[in-house]
Amino acid sequence: MPHSTAYVVTDRPERYIKQLVSHMGHKAEAALGGDGRAVIELSSGRCVLRPRGGLELIATAADAESLLGVRDVVTRHLLRFAAQEELVVDWSRPVAGDAAWTVSPVVDDYLLTHCSPADEVLNDLVVRTREETGGAAGMQVSHDEGALLTMLVRMSGARLAVEVGVFTGYSSICIARGLPPDGRLLACDVSTEWTSIARNYWERAGVADRVDLRIGPALETLRALPAEPVIGFAFIDADKQSYPDYYEEVVTRLSPGGLVVLDNVFQGGRVFDPAFEGDAQVAVRRLNETIARDSRVESVMLPVRDGVTIARRVG
Repeated sequence: MPHSTAYVVTDRPERYIKQLVSHMGHKAEAALGGDGRAVIELSSGRCVLRPRGGLELIATAADAESLLGVRDVVTRHLLRFAAQEELVVDWSRPVAGDAAWTVSPVVDDYLLTHCSPADEVLNDLVVRTREETGGAAGMQVSHDEGALLTMLVRMSGARLAVEVGVFTGYSSICIARGLPPDGRLLACDVSTEWTSIARNYWERAGVADRVDLRIGPALETLRALPAEPVIGFAFIDADKQSYPDYYEEVVTRLSPGGLVVLDNVFQGGRVFDPAFEGDAQVAVRRLNETIARDSRVESVMLPVRDGVTIARRVG
């Protein structure tokens, strides 16, 4: 199945998606999801539209000729609605289906639609985060990764969890939902602005009583914890330069069988290329090597989103 993608720079992705669904619904099957994602089914193929900072388009069809038809129809209708700004729709070269890998847009969308669906609270939080944080919204974990966090917490049996990097609280909700009623999540962040959004949605999700938010440098919060192995689950998704330090403070406090999960261990693929020597890439690349050799844990790196490492404390 060939596919092609386009990213359109705009501050109005939701408006264009709604207009396309409303207009094209008269001549094709078009549906809008609770998270702002829409699908337009044409006789020649389909196009998925997603608000991702701007507007992301994913076109698929049975053959290359049909794919060009889908792209043409969607592009023409989209440009017709752009009365207040000049949109540029630059489609990628068509790619054969067998060339897709686990973080390609086509696989990405398929994963999102084939796990247990998000509820109203999480969908609303996605929209609110997009509205309030703009381009920073990409820091929010995707729904399938959030579902993985909930499942891992439940499987670990953790009673005390730690999160380094809260942002607007999506991952916090997912972690807290996996804890038992008397479980606790120590959530570390430095932003009162973004975590103020999180607080509202923790209340709506019914997990606020499980979350202990600490505003300040996470390393100071972690180092103030007892040295004993008391942490059952930890999720690290904050400034990448500090990943090695966060990992060390957490892993020494993990209970036997406890899990630490680290996000963004691929760094957009930059860790694979030694030519990238930025502070974040160097730190994460070094930590990836450290975890692989760390006798205190058994670990696996998964090609989930931007790379996720799961390490389990042994002994």
